[in-house]
Amino acid sequence: MFKTAAVFSNHCVLQRNKNIDVFGWCDSDVTVTVTLSKDGKILAENTASTKATGKETKWMVTLPSQKEADGCELTVKSGDYTKTFSDIAIGEVWLCGGQSNMEFELQNCREAAEALAEKNDPNVRFYYTNKISWKDDWFYKAEENTCWSKWDSDARKAWSAVGYFFGRKLAKELGCTVGLLGCNWGGTSCTAWMHESYILTDSELNTYIEEQIEATKGKSIEQQIKEYDDYLVRDAEWNRKAQEVYAVEPAIEWNALQDRIGKNEWPGPKSCKNPYRPCGLYDTMLSRVMPYTMKGVIWYQGESDDHKTNMYAKLFTRMIDNWRTDWNDDTLPFLFVQLTVNRYKQDKDFKHWCLIREAQEKVSKTVANTYMTVLMDEGAFNDIHPKQKQIVGERLEAIAMKTQYAGKATNEETFNPTLLSSVSKDGKMILTFDNAEGGFVTKEKPEELKNLIEVEKNQGNETVSAMVNGKWTGFEVMDSEGNWTGAEPVFKGNTIEVSAENVNPVAARYNWFNYCPVTVYNNKGLPLAPFRTNKNEKLVTEHAAVQEVMTVNTK
Repeated sequence: MFKTAAVFSNHCVLQRNKNIDVFGWCDSDVTVTVTLSKDGKILAENTASTKATGKETKWMVTLPSQKEADGCELTVKSGDYTKTFSDIAIGEVWLCGGQSNMEFELQNCREAAEALAEKNDPNVRFYYTNKISWKDDWFYKAEENTCWSKWDSDARKAWSAVGYFFGRKLAKELGCTVGLLGCNWGGTSCTAWMHESYILTDSELNTYIEEQIEATKGKSIEQQIKEYDDYLVRDAEWNRKAQEVYAVEPAIEWNALQDRIGKNEWPGPKSCKNPYRPCGLYDTMLSRVMPYTMKGVIWYQGESDDHKTNMYAKLFTRMIDNWRTDWNDDTLPFLFVQLTVNRYKQDKDFKHWCLIREAQEKVSKTVANTYMTVLMDEGAFNDIHPKQKQIVGERLEAIAMKTQYAGKATNEETFNPTLLSSVSKDGKMILTFDNAEGGFVTKEKPEELKNLIEVEKNQGNETVSAMVNGKWTGFEVMDSEGNWTGAEPVFKGNTIEVSAENVNPVAARYNWFNYCPVTVYNNKGLPLAPFRTNKNEKLVTEHAAVQEVMTVNTK
């Protein structure tokens, strides 16, 4: 057996200005020659030998870096095997990783009609990694049919919407082809995308694997596969019934729906075939495109680790380290999205997403060449999948241009304002921020406030803590007894002073809610990142049931 990895196909995009790794699999010793050419002229060529160590040994040949180009050919030769791929572009390659908000398809986003009607080629190409969670015969047959698609293909409808808008703007600004590797799956934990060695060595993170082992103890591989396959049949039938109900009663609440048609069993039994198992998609998806030479990663995930908030910063950091090691690139850029606002009507606000957001910001400040865009203002009430995706992709692209391509935009135009320092003085909390040198502006969000007040009343709470005299501010201060009170802000350049009547504050926080109005922006239109000045409050261990189920893409 000898084959080239499926990610190499006609129309593929190779990364410019970096050595290009070409690879595949073999089951016997091989010598492989790879040639990159254009118009009959060889641009680069190399030969390497690989000694087989198993039935699926990875071979690899590295070509020297090339400048941007289109209309190239890539030829792989080994013994009697010769394969040539045509219409190859050399440009910029980014991997689109995470869960359902990265997976969310272009055809389903708010901007779909306008985007898909575009006749001009945006110079973006897309490869979707084989999306199967278990390596059986069907897996390999399906993988052989995967390939890169261009804008003239009907497959563009299923491209990642976030990825597309990121790539479209990047291609326009850089003037070269942008290739996107789709490697994502709705509802997945970081652990699904990691090698077990990065999990097993940490007692906290290892709880993910321990829970999997305990749940499958005594079950054969065959039994686990059957249990999961049987679940898929039941799940398909449940979803069929759900769609029938939604067609008649689109506003039916989750509990009422389950009372009507039965309990939703997602994510199914823990199993060697369940895509949400630790390390599973690392094996069946990520490793199949690793180490395809690329510029960096855009990432949108975190919802499905909201039940273990206290370890998310460590988990995400280890995943980044894992990928950088696998790609042999210690500075591989990670650009990621901080979770936006979301809450379902029937869920309490456990503030667990607040802690995920805080962990994400910590990673952006402590791990080199990682950058976070704040999306708090682009969430949707009662829907974990906001339909507007252009702004997400373009905020990520702005960061890519600034940090990876020496773009000329200012920090205020690129990065959200985040807390720099805080001090309690004269009955006030004085808060200083970066990326807000031009000061702040505020916006009214009456619909979002109405939603928040309504959902709090549903939970028996007559008032919302971040309000002053019936007006939403988003700011709260804490007294020495640990009580939070709505605070009034006074804006002074890049400083905000917050205070509350009869409170001598020891701490402050802003937008410390899973869902709330987002009203404070820098003067370039980027929302203030949520924060708290005290990090010693008890961490939550509960999470929202409906929100958790909806982390899969339910289109």
